[in-house]
Amino acid sequence: MHSSGNGEKVGLLGRRIECALLDRMISAVRTGESRALVVRGPPGVGKSALLDYVKDSADGLRVLRAVGIESEMELPFATLHQLCVPLLDRLRNLPAPQRTALETVFGIRAGTAPDGFLIGLAVLGLLSDASEVRPLLCVVDDAQWMDRASAQALGFVARRLLAESVALVFGARERAQDLLGLPELEVTGLGDAAADTLLNSVTHVRLDRQIRDRIVAETEGNPLALLELPRGLTVTQLAGGFGLLHADTLPGRIEQSFLSRIEELPEQTRLLLLIAAAEPVGDPVLVWRAAGRLGVTPATALAGGTDGLLSFDVRVTFRHPLVRSAVYRSATEEERWAAHLALAEVTDRQVDPDRRAWHLACAAAEPDESVAAELERSAGRAQARGGLAAAAAFLQRSVALTVDTSRRADRAVAAADATFEAGDLDAARRFADIAERDARSEFQRARAHLVRSRIAFAADLDSEAPRTLLTAARRLEPFDRDLARETYLIAWGTSALLADADGLKAISQAMRALPAATGAPHALDLVIEGCALLVTDGRAVAVPVLRRAATALADLPARDVLKWGWVADVVGSAVWDDQAMRMMGSRAVEVVRAAGALTDLPLCLASLGMAATWTGDFAASAATVAEAEAIAAATGVPGAPHVRLRLSALRGRSAEAEALIADTIEEAGAGGPSMGVAVAQWAAAILYNGLGRYQQAMPAAQASTRLPQPWISVWALPELVEAAARVGDEKVARDALERLADAAEPCDTDWAQGILARSRALLSDGAPADRLYRGAIERLARTLLRPELARAHLLYGEWLRRERQRIEARDHLRTAYEMFVSIGMEAFAERARHELLATGETVRKRTNEASSSDELTPQEKQIALLVRDGFSNPEVGTRLFLSPRTVEWHLRKIFTKLSITSRRQLRDALPRATSMPSTAAPPGPRPNGDSAR
Repeated sequence: MHSSGNGEKVGLLGRRIECALLDRMISAVRTGESRALVVRGPPGVGKSALLDYVKDSADGLRVLRAVGIESEMELPFATLHQLCVPLLDRLRNLPAPQRTALETVFGIRAGTAPDGFLIGLAVLGLLSDASEVRPLLCVVDDAQWMDRASAQALGFVARRLLAESVALVFGARERAQDLLGLPELEVTGLGDAAADTLLNSVTHVRLDRQIRDRIVAETEGNPLALLELPRGLTVTQLAGGFGLLHADTLPGRIEQSFLSRIEELPEQTRLLLLIAAAEPVGDPVLVWRAAGRLGVTPATALAGGTDGLLSFDVRVTFRHPLVRSAVYRSATEEERWAAHLALAEVTDRQVDPDRRAWHLACAAAEPDESVAAELERSAGRAQARGGLAAAAAFLQRSVALTVDTSRRADRAVAAADATFEAGDLDAARRFADIAERDARSEFQRARAHLVRSRIAFAADLDSEAPRTLLTAARRLEPFDRDLARETYLIAWGTSALLADADGLKAISQAMRALPAATGAPHALDLVIEGCALLVTDGRAVAVPVLRRAATALADLPARDVLKWGWVADVVGSAVWDDQAMRMMGSRAVEVVRAAGALTDLPLCLASLGMAATWTGDFAASAATVAEAEAIAAATGVPGAPHVRLRLSALRGRSAEAEALIADTIEEAGAGGPSMGVAVAQWAAAILYNGLGRYQQAMPAAQASTRLPQPWISVWALPELVEAAARVGDEKVARDALERLADAAEPCDTDWAQGILARSRALLSDGAPADRLYRGAIERLARTLLRPELARAHLLYGEWLRRERQRIEARDHLRTAYEMFVSIGMEAFAERARHELLATGETVRKRTNEASSSDELTPQEKQIALLVRDGFSNPEVGTRLFLSPRTVEWHLRKIFTKLSITSRRQLRDALPRATSMPSTAAPPGPRPNGDSAR
């Protein structure tokens, strides 16, 4: 262990276990592993000493360092910039979207705001690339003062490190939200022996054992407290134990010790310390220029030194962060205004306009329109760089400094919106309140109302959100037609998700009353009209409009996909067009991925995953589930289990499916009917029909079809027809068939007509039934809906057996059985096998031939499928938020588990569904290399 003889590394006293852990971490990184660690403890406990130790121990590693600075917390990517500046020459090695993201947030190029997680992926790629040359140690001290954008990016990176030669170590006072879940090393006070040793080194008087024990106990062995608290005390005070520990908290006691030392310094020295405390960059040139503005010179300020509290080198540094806060707090408000104004005057408005604006804001003693306008411009630049939290901070301060009431209302709306996007809902509400209070026009009030409605829905899927969004849309209509219409559609989609019958009807009626579009209708106009007609006039009237909408959506601009595309997913489902549904799902995922809009990506993945279940590509569907769950883990927002529900039901694994169904109904049902309940009941109906438990399938299907959900309630009708027919409840079956006919007859697609014919056959006899079954098989064979085609063969085979046509029954039952096995529909396969046995045929129970991949973890299967489909390691990493080296590491494990040696062999090990194109096919040609890379 390194010596700390000069007292500067006193935090290492008695830290043998901590140092040994750090040594093991460095050794692991040298051998190609990754490590992330949060060194956590109160101020002065020795965190910085341990970080210095690990840096000094990192022989052979490249060391990158950054420090969080309290006054920079509102400046986006300030800490990240410190850490990454030495690596900027390697940006050229990153994929173009990642390179562009970092260049944008670091101000190297202009551009639109990249998503925070795209930035995190870019930083991960940058560190991974640099570690190829030499292992990296990245140290971030005072992590509690990182700006939020940097904290999110570095927290993301820390969670994704696996096979890179990178160590990422944070020093922090408390558990930071964005670092939760990372391994921690909690640093506590020194043990009694080490504390005694340290106290003896700074006290030059013999202390009574009881007094010594009291000092050690009350400082909790904190090294900095043991060093600083005895300073300035008389021998009598120290020996008697008087004069110590007056502050309420230990940081307060330490800070009070620093305050006592600051108060003894000359006025000009104190002013120099204040300027340095207010200047976050630590630029000595800037500090001295600002000091000169206030008449402070080196000769006068440094004549008697700074008592070791401040040092000038390449950067201006304080002895401890508590010194900085003590200096700043001890100054009067007038002194702080003067210091910030001086710093603003010497900060170049061309090079660093945002920091200059922040200093001007801190120097403003009263509302000032010119400063408010500067802050507004800074907010725009921050948002362009992806610093939503910083943009919100600039706008919030701009509101406070705005003189004109109407202008303050506009800025308050912008502040509320930016603060909402940044995730601070409570603060967003406060600024929405200000906007409503200061609004001078109906348009301002309408915009404030819209922000408040968005906040309400985001907070907890508020059941009142559809109505408040409807009100917002109506209020916006006279002022901004496009914004109003988008808001109407989002209100409609929100109501559909909540299965709110009254809300859906009211919103649909309001959309029907909208003025007709001038000129040729755009996609938005057609989707609005079609969705409204679906509720007000029925499917027969809505289908022609929705078909036109489906055509228009094929060329929907990315901007619109990002704003309201998730609602448009209903179009393909409503017109029973499986190709349109798959196309829209794939397009939405690709657009949202390209934009890096990860908060919307899970919803889009759910649509794509649902489309994959319809085709029987369970591997692709499971991959979307795994990806959505990975994103949910990264963002901290839980995703909906809709695809997992349907997938488990189709697989027919009753214990797994029933547990998931019950949990979903309990959670979603607590707040009333919802999409979650509709999907869960639909899944239950599928599961129980597959298991032949029709008495349970029927009520589940009835529950799903009763919910006012425009597509799930229709998809559950064939399940209800089948279950009711099997239990002999003809009335229920025929009522369901009538509703199904109303939904399917207007849509002349093979999907709609095949399902309708199959359902009608269940309630028919003789030649009509035979004709309907054959028609259903013919129609569904022209689609990619293999599970539905297999079920048509099963039902026809079951009917033929009852009609004593055993030979032909065997043909259809064998076809159904083979299809179910190949798809992985275990319950339906077992149902078909029992029917085959009943015909007198001997049939061996089989499992999915692709089950050799079952030993792969979900993430490994996801990687394997993407590589099978031709994606390179960097492209897979971009999709799954992993570095290329981590993908390579996983791929080697996949090859071993599957007993293969090349990427090309994955095509045989993980065959695609028959005639099913990949749902994630990469654009353009792909190399066919055989290595794990």
